[in-house]
Parts: sequence; structure tokens; C-alpha cells
Amino acid sequence: MPQETPRLPFEIDGTIDPTLVTGRAGVPLVIELFRQLGVANVIDAAVAVKQRQRGLTPSELVESLVALWTSGGDRCQDLTMLRADEALTALLGHPLPAATTVRDFLEAFHVEDGPLWAAGPEATIPLEPAPLAGLGLANRTLLAGLQRGARVRTATLDVDATLVESHKDAATVAYDGTCGYQPVVVLWAEQDAILHDQFRDGHVPAGCGNVRVLEQAVANLPQGITEIRLRADSALYETEVLRWCEAADRPIAYAISADLSAQLRAEIVRLPETAWRVEREEPEEIRSWAEVPYVPDDGDHRKDRPCVRRYLAVRVQKRQGSLFADGSNVHYFAVVTNRTDDGLAILQWHRAKAGTVEHTHHVLKNELAAAALPSGKFGANAAWFRLNVLTYNLLTALKRLTVPRRSPDGPAEAAAVLALQHRREGRRACSPDALAALGGPAACPPGAGPPENRPARPGLAGD
Repeated sequence: MPQETPRLPFEIDGTIDPTLVTGRAGVPLVIELFRQLGVANVIDAAVAVKQRQRGLTPSELVESLVALWTSGGDRCQDLTMLRADEALTALLGHPLPAATTVRDFLEAFHVEDGPLWAAGPEATIPLEPAPLAGLGLANRTLLAGLQRGARVRTATLDVDATLVESHKDAATVAYDGTCGYQPVVVLWAEQDAILHDQFRDGHVPAGCGNVRVLEQAVANLPQGITEIRLRADSALYETEVLRWCEAADRPIAYAISADLSAQLRAEIVRLPETAWRVEREEPEEIRSWAEVPYVPDDGDHRKDRPCVRRYLAVRVQKRQGSLFADGSNVHYFAVVTNRTDDGLAILQWHRAKAGTVEHTHHVLKNELAAAALPSGKFGANAAWFRLNVLTYNLLTALKRLTVPRRSPDGPAEAAAVLALQHRREGRRACSPDALAALGGPAACPPGAGPPENRPARPGLAGD
């Protein structure tokens, strides 16, 4: 009797059945990794929602959404096209649900008049119900599998909120007039994986409740991390956040954009010209930096403060005859840090955040489906967003664990690359390290191990 594995119920067959042909050959590879990493099992155990006794399991419903988004769909009604793909259904081993079934599943994550926690003086955020927390546990399981197969020792946390426009009745107005929601994302830069997301109403300021977000993100880090760093914009420029990072039992090296208060600006303007060092000269402007002898009046006068906070200033000057849009010829920016290395290196490291978490926002909203919120219910939209986060991380894991050569920049392209590679290489796409990380040849994506290690499987055609 063949050994049971989480592999999908198919095997390559040389005979082609024209009724079982699909243009979505890369999708099953994503779903198989989803099962191999144990994510499906965690969802079935931790996501308890009401459903029909004979209906699809929670993991099968999640798999259907992952299949939808990696196929290019972004709305529940797009499942209609996938449901007509008999070959894809055969490869997955279960039927795809109707759009109404998925909407009912998502709305089961909503709790009407549930408990709230105060994120700020005038801002509250619903506490996560058990099913949504179950999706968070599934994401931690995925992250642990990614770390086992592609181990790193440093975790740089890039934190940023993003606006997701929505015109549902329950949506609220954000700081810039956009009606919608403003979720916060914490990206693990070295792994290109999202550690934590917190779904928020649009009116909730990005600069509140961030210690709670950071605590959860750090708790989600898998084993093996020896150094934690933090990069963020001025939304995290809070005394509470800085103190949390400076805790003696868990010091975190940070660089955070500082609000340019009148006092800080005055200290920057007061700097002598000799204090400024040119970073680079461009045809229209000159960028310089300097260290600022500034101590904020934040009420933190502890004699045992574990570190000295440094303020680094950036000056961008227009060349003679040119002005910025506001009519000035110079702009100032500032960063606060507890790092002790070279100031310019810190500024450049902080600036690199724009190429990580902002790109992640782009992928979530434009390449996946995080911007196409399906419901007027907060909990349903929070689940939809977190499932997009799970899909993002799954595609990252697909690239890092199963593609032995350099993968494309866009995670949405990874499945297609792997499908082509399987075809070219006799479906051997796992490196030995990835095989070991996933539990050996039997636990690898289909066909990655040698034939003698593969259990017998029925073919799709020509049986």
C-alpha cells in the first residue's frame, strides 16, 4: 500500500485527454506547497466556522481562493470561470466553491459588536475573533517552514500602513479623504515575508497602537533569529515605540523617520555648514546629511536609559534658480536611531524600506486581490486581507524553497516559472536542501524526488 503524503492526487501521464487540459498548470504547485508546509492542517484545526456538514473544509475553501488569486482573479464571482476548469478540479482533488459559498465563509469571520481595544485616544480596533487568529497561526506555520528551508539569522521589520479604498457603507474616511480601510503590514525584509498584518478602519491613525503590532510581529518570528532590526516612517515615531525597542531584555536596532517639530527644525537650521556632508550631487539638487545634537522634550529623563538616541538630518537643496513646489529651495528630513555605526550608512539602510514594504503593498493590492474587498463587514474584509497575506507568503516560499535558480521579481510569476521548470527538468525542481527542509523526497512538490520514492498515483488521462 503506497505511503500517504500530502501530495496532490495526480501523476504525469504520457497520454493526453483533450477534455482534461488546463492553462493553470502552475496553480497546483502552489497548493501542494500549501499542504506540504502543514498550513492546510492548521487551518482545518484552528479555523472553526459554521458550514454545511458535507461542504468543503476550511482549508479547501482557502485553497480555492489561493487558486483564484494566483490565476489572476480578484473577486469571488471570478470563481465561476475556475469552476468550469475540470482539469484544475482533478488536479486539486476537490471541486471549487461557488461565489456565494466563499462569501458565506468569509462573513463567518465577522463578529457583530465584538470586543474592542483602544488603539489611541479616539481610535478603537476590533479584537481578532478565533477564526481570524487561526489564520494568523497558519501564517506562523508557513513562516516556520520558510525559515527551515531558507534559514537567516537577521530579521529586519519594515512597518507601514496602506490605504485600501472601499465604498461600502461601513468604510470610514482616512486622513487624506479616501474612504476605506488602513491595514498595517510588518514585512520581514530578509525573507520577503509578511510577519503580521492588522486590519484597521480607515479613520484609525497609522501612528497609534504600534507597540501591539510590533509585539505580535516579533512573536511570529520563527526560531533561529539572533538579531532584530526595525525600519519605519514617522507613524512609529512615538516614545512608547522607542522605549519598547530599547528594552534591555530584547534590544532592537531601529531607524525611524522623526516628525520635524519646530524645535528639531530649529536645531537642524542652526547647524554650521561644516557639519553637513554631501551624499550626492545631482543636476538639479544636492543631498547632504549631518548629525544633530538634539534631545527631545519627551519626558523620558531616565538616568538608566539603555542607549543614546541619535538624530540624523537630511538636507535637499535645489541648485540656484530652482525651487520646490512649495516655493522653498531647501527641504529637511530627520531620522532617529539607536544604532552606533556610520550615519550615512544608517540613512541609506533606512531609505531601503521604500523598496520592500511599499513593493509588498503594491503586490498585495495590484497583483493579488487585497484591494478588492468583498464585503461591507469588517471581519470578512479582515479575513480576505489576511488570506492575501498568506498567499503572498506562500508565493515567496515557492520561490525560495523550490526554485533553485534566480526567480522573477514578481511573486505572481513564480508558479508559472516553476511549472515550466518542472516540464523541462522532468518535474525535478527541488534542491537537496529544500528537500530536506520539507521533510525529504516524499514531502516535496510533485515529482521532485526520484521515481522510486514516489507513491503510485492515478493518472489524469489514458488510464
